[in-house]
This record gives sequence, C-alpha cells and structure tokens, in this order.
Amino acid sequence: MESKKRCKWCNLKNEIYVKYHDEEWCQTNFEDNYLFQMLILESFQAGLSWECVLNKREDFRKAFDNFDIDKISNYDDKKIEELMENKKIIRNRLKIKASINNAKIFKEIQKEYGTFYNYLKSFTNGKTIYEIGETTSSLSDNISRDLQKRGMKFVGSTIIYSYLQAVGIIYSHDEQCFLYKNDKEER
Repeated sequence: MESKKRCKWCNLKNEIYVKYHDEEWCQTNFEDNYLFQMLILESFQAGLSWECVLNKREDFRKAFDNFDIDKISNYDDKKIEELMENKKIIRNRLKIKASINNAKIFKEIQKEYGTFYNYLKSFTNGKTIYEIGETTSSLSDNISRDLQKRGMKFVGSTIIYSYLQAVGIIYSHDEQCFLYKNDKEER
C-alpha cells in the first residue's frame, strides 16, 4: 500500500480513506442509489472534512436505512429525533432535515429526467472533465444553482464539485498519483 504514490490529500494511515481513494473516488458510478448516497454524504461534509464523513459512512448507512430514498423522503419528527440521538453520525439538525428535503427533490428530478444521472448529463453531455487542484468550477456553479433553485439545501458549489469528483464526472487524481490520467492519456 505504501509503495504507490497517491493524491496528496489521501491519509495513508487511514485504511478506509486509502481504499476510497484507490477504488471509488473519481471512478464512474452513475447508479441512482449511489448518486443519492453520495449526495447525502457530501451534504453532511459541509464545514467538515470528507475523511470525517467517510469514517462514519457505515454508521450513516445503518442510521439512514441503507440510503433508501423512499424511506428517507418520508422521515418524520420522530425519526429526526432518533438521528439527533445517534452519536455515531454527524448530528446536525439542519443537515438531517436537508437530507429529507433533498431526497424528495432528488425523486422529482428522477421523474423529470428518468434518472438523476440523466439530469447531471444535461450539464455535461455525458463527458468526463479532467482537472486538478480546483474546488469549484462553472459546472459545479451551474448544477449547484439549479439544485438550490429546485429547493435543495447544503448543495453549494464546493459541495457539488466534491460530489462530481466522488461519482466520476470530474476526474482529479494528482499528476504524481498512480491513478492519474487526463483526457489525452489513459494510464
């Protein structure tokens, strides 16, 4: 594990983080269940590190009914209080309420576009964007603005940029990383 060069942000002492970097980050996964899960997790990252959220991912999975969008979109005040008592997740009432609200809007987008990926594709023409060292872009600005217009919360441009990296729409492995590639070269 230590012999491979990885992106500078990857904490080599955290096995979960290394596995995420090597096997998931910037890898295309356009299944709606995954896209929803990552949107929920990224929204909890606001003001925190991704490593913190990732370390709690399995606890989030249990607390949020395996990221079942239908269940989450129907959470009530009792469920919100249950989540607020769960010390294994990030207990932020605004983010919890936003996840419920965002689940409803995600479902509306699915109805409108067929899949959430089709919605994202409407901004990218299905292309992968290769760029390094950015935290926002015109793409993340546009998607963020549209999601906010639709009523989503905790979907600012920086969160959406991280989300697009996580699901493989933006490919951002550092040049020294063993996973680096760009639109001209595949390694």
